[in-house]
Amino acid sequence: MLGTQAILEVLKSEGVDLVFAYPGGQVIPLFDAFHDETSIRLILPRHEQGGAHAADGYARATGKVGVVIATSGPGATNLVTGIANAYLDSVPMVAITGQVAANLIGNDAFQEVDFVGITKSITKKNYLVTDPQQLPAILKEAFHVARSGKPGPVVVDVPSSVQRAEVTAPIPASVPATPAATQAVDPDLAKRVAELVNASSRPLLYAGGGVISAGAADVLRQVAESSSLPVATTLMGLGSFPSDHAQNVGMVGMHGTYYANHAVMNCDLLLAVGVRFNDRVTGKLETFAPHATVIHVDIDPATLSRTVAVDVSVVGDVKAVLENVLPGLEKRDRSAWLGQINAWRNELTIEDAGPGLTPQFVLKEMARLSEDRDTVMVTDVGQHQMWTAQYWRHRRPRRFLSSGGLGTMGFGLPAAMGAQLGCPDSLVVCVSGDGGIQMNIQELATVQRLNLPVKIIILNNGYLGMVRQWQDILWNKRYAHTDISDNPDFLHIARAYGVKDFSITREDEAASVLEAAFAHQGPVVVDVRIEREINVLPMVPGGESLDNMILASPA
Repeated sequence: MLGTQAILEVLKSEGVDLVFAYPGGQVIPLFDAFHDETSIRLILPRHEQGGAHAADGYARATGKVGVVIATSGPGATNLVTGIANAYLDSVPMVAITGQVAANLIGNDAFQEVDFVGITKSITKKNYLVTDPQQLPAILKEAFHVARSGKPGPVVVDVPSSVQRAEVTAPIPASVPATPAATQAVDPDLAKRVAELVNASSRPLLYAGGGVISAGAADVLRQVAESSSLPVATTLMGLGSFPSDHAQNVGMVGMHGTYYANHAVMNCDLLLAVGVRFNDRVTGKLETFAPHATVIHVDIDPATLSRTVAVDVSVVGDVKAVLENVLPGLEKRDRSAWLGQINAWRNELTIEDAGPGLTPQFVLKEMARLSEDRDTVMVTDVGQHQMWTAQYWRHRRPRRFLSSGGLGTMGFGLPAAMGAQLGCPDSLVVCVSGDGGIQMNIQELATVQRLNLPVKIIILNNGYLGMVRQWQDILWNKRYAHTDISDNPDFLHIARAYGVKDFSITREDEAASVLEAAFAHQGPVVVDVRIEREINVLPMVPGGESLDNMILASPA
């Protein structure tokens, strides 16, 4: 078979049912092979970055490996942001890129870049395939690496000459499991973790995206309930523990809840599971969880004690570790500690009303109207992302998708597109800002062409809101280049793409408009004109202690 056929056979052997792919000169052979392929659906985005984010969204929503294809040179480099985004959030993705013919590599040929060199620091592994006979094994390994251990993106750069070459090597049936994936949990270490939890009076279970990646949400809940442990999450961990559970204390960090941040600062044991202690969570490292014995469970040994010095490190699959800890946990009366957390919960109410339409009101209405629907919430990056994290109901894993580590504006719309393709029976909602939506707005063409019923809610305040908020609070309201009130008319843009449009300007319009938007059988854009200078609160300034929260906007 040809190299292109080998690629298709590996994709089929991996159960790939759709691929996001944009054509170009060095992948014409591969696209020609796709032309007659019926078992794999090829989705054409309007930009390679959109394709990468769509593959990312598909992977987050389904748990499968997302696949994206682009040509050499600018086609490949347009994937870089999407690949980096997947890397920092541990999302399994395989990016297959075309490359100039093998004999031209290193000669500055047209549209030649060293893509393996470019992506070395933002992939789990990458390959330049120069021997056609190695192509099947490399591709098979790429999928294994992407999904195993700590998931992440893998790049396979395939010269056009390799795509056209004859391949006689067979498609490997499987790839040997890595030691990390097969490592047994140390029973003595699991027993020690359980004993430390049992002995604590003010424990806090702290869950991150690793819980979701490992499929460990159910056992996390069992652990929490078996020992009356309050549970806090990271942004990426939202959905790992139901937000309406009595023991949920919300998100920790810069825009975490008042009571979650106080719980971290006052706990005597922090059981951190599937987290990497990002700086947006820890704040000032010297004061983070100052009274706590810290236990860190993660599949990646490189994360242990990298930023926060931990007392007990447990390397292993999060689900397996929790399953081994669970039998040793004892029921404890933690009513005093839970009562203190509830006192903090009731101590402060962030004002979410105003003279105009507030994002909090809109998000509460959206949550109410989607109460009985299987809803996948996707956000772009900015103020709207944090409001959604705070006010949405996060009940299940893989139902809140957001760019955490890289903070990528432009992620929302294409990621929602990928999520909708992966979850065709779900209500997929994309909350974006008027800045972020314009970074990949061309993907409206893709959702319209495929009639994907994505509901795109633009919280429009005429600002690059999060930067403006920092300028407001920390830079004496010097709004340098953050006013974008001369935005185009998003409703006209939606109509130009053939997408149904709605607008909301007042509270009394919200319910009926959102109901109509959710009921529409195709894609929808809703332009929501919110108050211009409302801020996300609480806010911990960068590098400050978690209990140094700003609770009100400047006068």
